[in-house]
Amino acid sequence: MHLMIVPTNTFLKCGAFGLSNFHEEENQFSIRPRRRFSCLATSLDNQGFTRNYKFHARTKSGSNLHRYSNLCGFGYSSMSSQVLENIGSSDVIRVYLQDVPLSSSYETAMDALSSLITRQKRGEQSNVAGKYGKLERMLMYLKILGLEEHVAGLRVIHVAGTKGKGSTCTFCEAILRESGFRTGLFTSPHLIDVRERFCIDGLEISEEKFLQHFWNSWNILKVDVAIIEVGLGGMRDSTNVIKEPVVCGITSLGMDHLDILGNTLGQIALHKAGIFKPQIPAFTVPQLSEAMEVLQERARELMVPLEVAVPLDSEKLGGIKISLSGDHQLINAGLAVSLCKCWLQRTGNWGKIFHNDSLESDMPEAFRRGLSIAYLSGRAEIVHDTFSKYYYSSIYENSENLIFYLDGAHSPESMDACAKWFSSVVKGNSKVSPLSSPSFIDLGNGYGEHIENKVEESNVISKQILLFNCMEVRDPHVLLPRLVNACSSSGVHFTKALFVPNMSRYNKVTSGTSIASHSSSSDLSWQFSLQRVWEKVIHGADVILDQSSMNCTVSLPPLEFLYEDSSHCEPADQHLACSAVMPSLPLTIKWLRDCVKENPSLRVQVLVTGSLHLVGDVLKLLRR
Repeated sequence: MHLMIVPTNTFLKCGAFGLSNFHEEENQFSIRPRRRFSCLATSLDNQGFTRNYKFHARTKSGSNLHRYSNLCGFGYSSMSSQVLENIGSSDVIRVYLQDVPLSSSYETAMDALSSLITRQKRGEQSNVAGKYGKLERMLMYLKILGLEEHVAGLRVIHVAGTKGKGSTCTFCEAILRESGFRTGLFTSPHLIDVRERFCIDGLEISEEKFLQHFWNSWNILKVDVAIIEVGLGGMRDSTNVIKEPVVCGITSLGMDHLDILGNTLGQIALHKAGIFKPQIPAFTVPQLSEAMEVLQERARELMVPLEVAVPLDSEKLGGIKISLSGDHQLINAGLAVSLCKCWLQRTGNWGKIFHNDSLESDMPEAFRRGLSIAYLSGRAEIVHDTFSKYYYSSIYENSENLIFYLDGAHSPESMDACAKWFSSVVKGNSKVSPLSSPSFIDLGNGYGEHIENKVEESNVISKQILLFNCMEVRDPHVLLPRLVNACSSSGVHFTKALFVPNMSRYNKVTSGTSIASHSSSSDLSWQFSLQRVWEKVIHGADVILDQSSMNCTVSLPPLEFLYEDSSHCEPADQHLACSAVMPSLPLTIKWLRDCVKENPSLRVQVLVTGSLHLVGDVLKLLRR
């Protein structure tokens, strides 16, 4: 196979539809004045890099400028003549058919996606200047790829908001899948692997499909309904290339991304209302008056019928419990139900599926099933650590004694919801039955015997530990007090707080199996700042940390640190008994496992929150 293209004198990186926000929601794609052409794109149904291709670009002088394996299987013949005419004649791109191992090509694809991120970290100014915003660039990319008609043909449920977007989209997907439709779901950001963003019929696409059908998968993965979560804001978000959705939704609004969306609730609401389209129905949830007034005004301007979805009444579920934890999920589920009913009605499917049911009747069985099976990782998720069961051979091993509670809350409002959920489940867990688990005693010379080890519940000591990090654009002076106060009001108090750096990098996309190597020279200054805020929240006064200890290599605290009685943990001689900065996340997980191994009467309940990056990193380590 042999393909030639003549690109323009500008360097175009064709952005990924829905991938404009790899680790947070507003990374920028680039248009740079260089003589090379690289094309990466995906839509809800174009979700993989084509396998077995090698990409090679040369300038007129013949110097190599850019090389990626397995990036472009895209049929350039689909480009319009106008686009080809505008491309120019400076470079030649050749694509050679070549057999490349699947794992190798997937890692190369991750490197290519990483090259689209133009900032080193969140809040930093993009190093790419240009006159086009990301929405404008996305429209250009769709034109180049010949996807405009395909996107227009999607029957979309488009959802924006500050909190609950992912949950609402996930509920919608499960409801309509249980109603018999082929579903496509896009959510962001991903936690472990970029393929989490793309689900067909409830399953994330495989590595093979991601690679094999990146350019030519539209007909193969065609769906009846596309549920698409906005990345950031709405008005200028790259998903707003959708011009005629079937219905739009706005979840709960709050104060987040103030540097981009504005520092008032009204300004934020205006951005979210940017997904409203003329005369297309929209639903929202109960909002504060400042936000609701803006949504209603924008709806009037566009003649949008805007309704407020009623939070779900659990009694209408007929004894079925919704799968996502937390009282706030009743609000998201209520919105999802309204969006799905509207979609079914406007597409002419309600009467076909539910022949004798009216829209106002009791909830259909398919809706109840969908609400009970919806799954969204890293949001109010509980993971019992089982690593020690296979790694340690101690008589005291008990995997039930190390439990991780993961929630990617990173705004003040979501921190409240996280605290309420954690307090509820932790207090519920205090009534569990006596612990028992099989253990193995090594008798030497390769012999051993299994015994049953039982620890009476009355002897088990539960400790609630906070494992925390947040991005530097967040305000820990707001987040940490909200978390502490909400937990305290429910009678839950953290014994220790551990502040860790993330493994993942903001400007690097990796596969779900890769683990970033730990550097002993990692900059932990932000973690020490978080610790100071924590100590002030706990003690009500600023704590002065020893600068020399902040500048030297950080080591793990002794195991006894976790066992110390911190009921009176006033800092003495700059010794902080309530918190610690940890050198790395992998070492922290191992340290927690060692603590549980050494003390069989200890149950450690770890709340992981503050950042979806952190939650994803912990899940990646726990699933290894």
